[in-house]
Amino acid sequence: MTAVPNHRLIDAKVPRYTSYPTAPHFHDGITSDTVRSWIEAVPADEPISLYLHVPFCDRLCWFCACHTKQTLRYAPVADYLTTLHREIAMLGRHLAGKGIVRTIHLGGGSPTMIRPVDLRTLFRQLHTGFTIAADASVSIEIDPNDMDDARLDALAEIGTTRASLGIQDFDPRIQKAINREQSFATTQRVTEGLRTRGIGSINVDLLYGLPHQTLTTLGETIGLSLSLRPDRIATFGYAHVPWFKKHQTMIDETALPGPDERLEQAKSAAALVQSAGYQPIGIDHFALPTDSLAIAARHGLLARNFQGYTDDRCETLIGLGPSSISRFRQGYAQNCPSTATYGRLIEADSLPIGRGVSLSEDDVMRGWVIEHLMCDFRFSTDALRTRFGETAEPLLREARLLAQASPHFIAHDDGFSIAAGSHMFARSLAAQFDSYLNSGRARHSAAI
Repeated sequence: MTAVPNHRLIDAKVPRYTSYPTAPHFHDGITSDTVRSWIEAVPADEPISLYLHVPFCDRLCWFCACHTKQTLRYAPVADYLTTLHREIAMLGRHLAGKGIVRTIHLGGGSPTMIRPVDLRTLFRQLHTGFTIAADASVSIEIDPNDMDDARLDALAEIGTTRASLGIQDFDPRIQKAINREQSFATTQRVTEGLRTRGIGSINVDLLYGLPHQTLTTLGETIGLSLSLRPDRIATFGYAHVPWFKKHQTMIDETALPGPDERLEQAKSAAALVQSAGYQPIGIDHFALPTDSLAIAARHGLLARNFQGYTDDRCETLIGLGPSSISRFRQGYAQNCPSTATYGRLIEADSLPIGRGVSLSEDDVMRGWVIEHLMCDFRFSTDALRTRFGETAEPLLREARLLAQASPHFIAHDDGFSIAAGSHMFARSLAAQFDSYLNSGRARHSAAI
């Protein structure tokens, strides 16, 4: 392996590694019949995570790369919820009482578009279709502009334990450039409303690399965010992928920070958040030391899934709604992204699977290494050999070659690690173990 220069790590266009293989390598060979057999093979006492996708927003943020559509009418949302209830019932029949739901996450889109009465009905349907643990965690992504007292009350009634507030940036010029106007006062009011109702864990999502963003504006946004004292803070790099999301063409590319500026913004954001007493988690998350995510990281129990870094260790994750992705021990399955197609399949009593991938032993092994590098910045040779036996030897040879080629990747007697000070390169270094990366036509966002 030839030497890996720094500029390649900084400029690299690589996956975020919330799965392995990553979604661009899913294919239509995984069908509803395939996934039905995976569901029916779930053990009786299997811990399960549920992800419910709400594919609607009442405004379209130009930076967003999620599967969503804008609507100013509630009728499409109400119709969708009826279909979602049917999917819940269908999955419940296939599980036949097996599995115990430990976590529920609502994402989007904007789940807080759902009216309070419909949110309560949705959770009654979930409790009918699945066996849900009494202490299950319930998290939801919030657009603060959607929130009122009735919605805050409903979140408390359904048992919400964690709320994730999208902020991105508080600077008015930057907000206008990304079509995301949201005042600090609104965000503060919603934060206080959540805490008043006993929703004890709050995290905020910030972005760097946005148009017109500077170290000064980023610092001001972080200062305001820290004044809310959230339990977790995520500082994501804006993923500019206009070939994938056409509405991103509305963003002026000439106003975007370059690679070196993005790197400085990432470093500055991390330093500011850590100086306020937050523990770094992986490449872009931070948490108060008492938060469950920080505790998991300290004990080597951090995991990574489609919601990012998590303390959720469930191996089975069932996604509901269009475009949502499920993970089973046998492989990944993604629902079709089209809301209309999704609805027709559910109406025909068919699982709405669009594509997926079965996992080979090599996939599982490489996924294990990539997840450890993304979460812990290291992996143990003994642990790899214990789990995978002799099949681990070729991958260990790859690791030794990478350690010889890059000063950012270090070989130790008991394993390998990403060098201190080089953790920001974790995506690029993890990509060196991705056997799919150079196959197909997948395009990715900048690593930093």
